[in-house]
Amino acid sequence: MVSGPIRPYFAIFAAQINMFMKTSSYLFIGSMLVLSSCGNSNKQSAENNSMISPNNPFVNPSTLPFQTADFTKIKDSDFKPAIEEGIKQQLAEINKITENTEAPTFENTLVALEKSGQMLHRVNGVFNLLTGANTDPELQKVSEEVAPDLSAANDAMFLNTKLFKRVEAIYKQREQLKLDQESSRLVEYYYQKFVLSGANLSDNAKDSMKDLNKEEASLSAKYTNQLLAAAKSGALIVSNKEELAGLSDGELDAAAMAAKNSKQDGKWMIPLQNTTQQPALQSLTVRATRQKLFEASWNRAEKGDSNDTRATILRIAAIRAQKAKLLGFPNYAAWRLMDQMAKTPENVEKFFDQLVPAATAKAKLEAADIQKVIDEQKGGFQLQPYDWNFYSEQVRKAKYDLDENEIKPYFVLDSVLKNGVFYAANQLYGLTFKERKDIPVYNKDVRVFEVFDKDGSSMALFYCDYFKRENKNGGAWMDNMVGQSKLLGTKAVVYNICNFTKPADGQPALISFSDVTTMFHEFGHGLHGMFADQQFLSLSGTATARDFVEFPSQFNEHWASDPQVFKNYAKHYKTGELMPQALVDKIKKAATFNQGYALTEILAAADLDMQWHDISAGANVQDVDKFETEALQKTHLDLPQVPTRYRSTYFLHIWSNGYSAGYYAYLWTEMLDDDAFSWFKEHGGLTRENGQRFRDMILSRGNTIDLATMFRNFRGRDPEIGPMLENRGLAEPKN
Repeated sequence: MVSGPIRPYFAIFAAQINMFMKTSSYLFIGSMLVLSSCGNSNKQSAENNSMISPNNPFVNPSTLPFQTADFTKIKDSDFKPAIEEGIKQQLAEINKITENTEAPTFENTLVALEKSGQMLHRVNGVFNLLTGANTDPELQKVSEEVAPDLSAANDAMFLNTKLFKRVEAIYKQREQLKLDQESSRLVEYYYQKFVLSGANLSDNAKDSMKDLNKEEASLSAKYTNQLLAAAKSGALIVSNKEELAGLSDGELDAAAMAAKNSKQDGKWMIPLQNTTQQPALQSLTVRATRQKLFEASWNRAEKGDSNDTRATILRIAAIRAQKAKLLGFPNYAAWRLMDQMAKTPENVEKFFDQLVPAATAKAKLEAADIQKVIDEQKGGFQLQPYDWNFYSEQVRKAKYDLDENEIKPYFVLDSVLKNGVFYAANQLYGLTFKERKDIPVYNKDVRVFEVFDKDGSSMALFYCDYFKRENKNGGAWMDNMVGQSKLLGTKAVVYNICNFTKPADGQPALISFSDVTTMFHEFGHGLHGMFADQQFLSLSGTATARDFVEFPSQFNEHWASDPQVFKNYAKHYKTGELMPQALVDKIKKAATFNQGYALTEILAAADLDMQWHDISAGANVQDVDKFETEALQKTHLDLPQVPTRYRSTYFLHIWSNGYSAGYYAYLWTEMLDDDAFSWFKEHGGLTRENGQRFRDMILSRGNTIDLATMFRNFRGRDPEIGPMLENRGLAEPKN
């Protein structure tokens, strides 16, 4: 899955990308069996067919448009047998490749690998969606049960000696094969994946690696379920409405509805989002309530109960350090960054060094401004993390005369989607959209749109699921239900998931400007997936390095505030009138407000991630909280009023969703996107010509060429950090 923090003034959103779920080199081809035990592929196939009902909806491709899922036919009980069957089928297909007596060729080895596991693709595309966005106890149980099998089968591919020898033979003769660019890239891609997975290890070391991978997969699945339960049980329940003073009528109605849905009639509930800070902290006037909400968030996974994640993450961190040692790396981060743009942990630290001093210095000035307001109001207390959003909003109003409640009436979700997100895509790329109410969905809040290319041809399906639910993971993300591949004859089926507050019945869905930017962000990922134009699924669309994949999404955020786009969607929900220019100007002036805080909280999380994965195999970390405190002190990111965006215990990105030693990627790609947008500003901004160039050179290329080269080809040079610092108000704009 792909998603993540956007510019923090607009609130930084949760993100998830699981590289083990995105590319066909990590196909979830799991099984406890080794490949050599699969036997004759025809016999195996016949045996498999007898073990799964022919009525299972995943046995054959869906007959719906784009092979999208028919949710009217899918039951929870279908998933486990379909995953098991998919595993067996792909193991048989891989066995056929390894037992081929012909000399290894690109076609009989790598193309054959790309064609394998199609049933597993089908079931995982839907399973991944539902376990993240619409889960239940049965699906959670299945996810934990199949995780070790899926990990084992991943090992059955990448730790298979016979298969690696075939891949290696092709790699060694790649220069003589005269392959096209994408095919050549696929050769390099597979070879690197095999080597980094441990294909060159001894048999004993491979066995150890398999055991570690299996345990880590089980723990990651367990962690995800623990965290979802911890967030659910950690929601703030209020019996006295006066404690929620400061919330709007719509927010109070939503809180009452959330409580009612949780069988807490007559009370109010504020569910937790996945980040440390919670949206309601900006509005709640009762300080004791703010403190309760913050502490509910801060301590959600540290209660000493079954949802306490500390023991789980300690073991995951230790496993990763052991894996790195087996592979010959000093730590997990050094191994994980080998195929990223940054390449080494040292380069990431140098990148941080360019940001930390400016960010923390600005945050301290912001804290002083807030403390001044508290003192002027004779508050009689020192600024605490749960005070920051409430009082910074007052500072913002004083400095810029900007009130969030004055802005929201102009941001109606449906208008933002159709007249903002879709409009920008039309102006830049010529896309058009038609809502499809004939396609089944998994929840009544989900909408489906067919996407048409500039020539009118049908190119993709787009699902959007924007409202918060108790059975949905926090944050916002994008993924494919069906991936694009010319080889497989599939087009993209893309979805965006968010966690906006659902309005009470009869109320308009008004969202904040931060929510607006989230929609543009996630749709940027969607464009990356929909514009994919690759032969091979392993290289298609968003299947890029973590420190590149957030580039298209963060780039797309810029269009949320483009004057032409903004005036097309920012209309009052009652009158239909455009937002007054004076209010628009206030938003622009306030765009760099609070950036010291926003950047510091992200840097703290990113640096915390790197330090967890800088642990050597000999380290003996036993206290999560102590490690976290000392890590932030070491890098001078321990500002008492600025909590890390995620504590270690609820840092879903790094323990379960593929961003281990990779959370820095959001900031790295911000450097890329701001620099790329500066090119647009230099060349006329929002035009079809510029959009087509970006599509041709970035959005449609997937992972078919070296990513640094891809950026350099578009920008004309390597990325520079200046535009990023300017955009955040941490450096003076160049003339």
